[in-house]
Amino acid sequence: MPSWGSFSYAFGPLVALLLIIVFVVILRWAFRRGTSVVAAPPKAGADSEYGLLVPVASPGSYIEGEVLRRHLEDSGIRANLATTVDGPRVMVWPQDEQRARAALARRR
Repeated sequence: MPSWGSFSYAFGPLVALLLIIVFVVILRWAFRRGTSVVAAPPKAGADSEYGLLVPVASPGSYIEGEVLRRHLEDSGIRANLATTVDGPRVMVWPQDEQRARAALARRR
């Protein structure tokens, strides 16, 4: 049986300590606050805080907004129903704005 001397007594605890340190680093990274892998709940913003999307309708309720959004989708226009500070807004891309306004005008 080979003899490693005193090194063999220190090797096992050193490997165990190294593994514990690696696990601590991984767990601290996975569970630190502020940078979660899970998406944060959406926050309502002003009409102008939705990037390139342009508001084309201001429905009174979310149900009415969904009806308008589906009407635009049926007309071949990509539309979103956004929650803003001022209430729900039906929003479209700038190149579809005129077509969306025309489709909504025909609906009424």
